Amino acid sequence: MMNRTLVKHVLDSEEEMPDVLIQGWVRTRRDSKAFSFLEVNDGSSVASLQVVADEGIPGYERIGEMATGSAVSIRGALVAGQGRQRWELRAASLELVGAVPDSYPLQKKGHTPEFLRSIAHLRPRTNLFGAVFRMRSRLAFAIHRFFQERDFSWVSTPIITASDCEGAGEMFRVTTLDVGDATSRDASRDFFGKAAYLTVSGQLEGEAFACALSNIYTFGPTFRAENSNTTRHAAEFWMVEPEMAFCDLYGDMDMAEEFVRFLVGDALANSAEEVEFLTRFVDKGLRERLEHVKETPFVRCSYTEAVDILLKSGKTFDYPVSWGINLQSEHERFLTEEHFKCPVIVYNYPKEIKPFYMRLNEDGKTVTAMDVLVPGIGEIVGGSQREERLDILEENMRSMGMNAEAYRWYADLRRYGTVPHAGFGAGFERLLMFVTGVTNIRDVLPFARTPRNCEF
Repeated sequence: MMNRTLVKHVLDSEEEMPDVLIQGWVRTRRDSKAFSFLEVNDGSSVASLQVVADEGIPGYERIGEMATGSAVSIRGALVAGQGRQRWELRAASLELVGAVPDSYPLQKKGHTPEFLRSIAHLRPRTNLFGAVFRMRSRLAFAIHRFFQERDFSWVSTPIITASDCEGAGEMFRVTTLDVGDATSRDASRDFFGKAAYLTVSGQLEGEAFACALSNIYTFGPTFRAENSNTTRHAAEFWMVEPEMAFCDLYGDMDMAEEFVRFLVGDALANSAEEVEFLTRFVDKGLRERLEHVKETPFVRCSYTEAVDILLKSGKTFDYPVSWGINLQSEHERFLTEEHFKCPVIVYNYPKEIKPFYMRLNEDGKTVTAMDVLVPGIGEIVGGSQREERLDILEENMRSMGMNAEAYRWYADLRRYGTVPHAGFGAGFERLLMFVTGVTNIRDVLPFARTPRNCEF
């Protein structure tokens, strides 16, 4: 039995192939009196392969059933194309593998993103979402490659946890208790004997491994029970979180910049077809912006300097600017797109707006936090040097009303052989939005989980 050849490999062939088998889904079909043209795509590339099928070959009697969306298996010879196509397949035989009814929802016409989200199980068959999710796969591979080539160890941190890393309390409860039972509020009766949640971050557990293996990273799903319906937020998303022992804020910023530029370079080099398609149909400035980020050193700018720049800009922002506020997307995009015109790393934020684990600076007002901001998106990476001094960490937890006993294991990392260490978190979907030009996080997630939406 002859092995199947993917369409992308057929299209990349350097020579004619006398006998080749392709299997995929029909995008379009055009019939003439004695032959038919089929465009067949198997999801391996943006481009489809044109098939010319002459009347009389085995299987041609079912050509009328090979409508858009139907699955086919076609054997033939790869020859030079007669039109704009470099190659076309001269079919020797056709087989209808899976027919579709007239109600097939992905006909040859434009569809809105909202409609395609309602059929998320079928939307990967479109050019747009095929490109997006191939890019997602490639960047996931590139993330592992980046860290593995730099001697980082991958750690699988728990998805079910009793710790709230961010301290915001927006966590999904995991329980086996009957929610209608009054005893369901007694966590000691629950499966784990305590309250348990879906993780918002693997950072704290990652720090434990960094204090043993030196350089580690996590890459997995995280969850936020945040009732936010913006284009940038989802209830379930993936995070990349490296942690580095014997590292300070400046080393952290250097690694974050290297990471972002590496992924952009990988997308340009290894997903060139997808970048070209997305530049043509999603964001006309995408390739230029990615090339700029790849080649341009990131600017370092303190939070205090950033606020001063915003105040002196003369612009009226929807969110007024003052020292001590959280920078909003409009502020971040002004810095990257209008003022510096390149990616920016803002560092040393006010301690009041950052979590308990960030290292306090000598000024007593700021912590060693940093955010990587990029044009078109704003924040894409957030990190910090962690507080390695036990007394200050414990004071931070007390001042925030945290349960010190629940975090005793975390404090132990400072009791036993403490070291300066740092890390960052990068939302995988934010990275994907940046490298694809797609503006809604729901469209870079295979099956988005957002408020009031848990389909499929």
